[in-house]
Amino acid sequence: MNIQDVILGILSEKPHSGYDIKRHFEEYFSFFFDASFGTIYPTLSKMEKLGLISREAVRQEGKPDKNLFTITPDGEQHFQKYLRQPAEKEVLRSDFLMHLYFGDMADEETMQTLLREALRAKQEMYDDLEHKLQELDKIGKLTPSQKLCIELGLVQYDAFIRRVQSALES
Repeated sequence: MNIQDVILGILSEKPHSGYDIKRHFEEYFSFFFDASFGTIYPTLSKMEKLGLISREAVRQEGKPDKNLFTITPDGEQHFQKYLRQPAEKEVLRSDFLMHLYFGDMADEETMQTLLREALRAKQEMYDDLEHKLQELDKIGKLTPSQKLCIELGLVQYDAFIRRVQSALES
């Protein structure tokens, strides 16, 4: 999976501006895929050159023109090819887990602080994702597979929270 495939998926739903694409990442993918404007815009430019998307400048009153990106037939074909491929092996990079792995080389207070901070951050992420799920589900904005995706994120966060809580209590 790469950002190009994700953007094609977003544009398969409807045309979006670069800002709308970034907002989509934040709203739906925040717990498993991140992308900055510095990644999104160069990717959109590359995809346009490859003929996977087209761009239309839309005039806005009192604002600069907005670029609206639309998937092309070649882009649709590319995205369908991506969907038919087996999912790639997941790669996890976690600075927290690296600190934890080498935790025996740190003092107890440092490790307790690390665990408490990770627990606080993960609980905040869980609460945010749960709120998003409730809001999107309430307005019927999620497909069954999208809902399952978010629920799996909640399960992962919950397992992390329970295990770190247990470690802090022992």
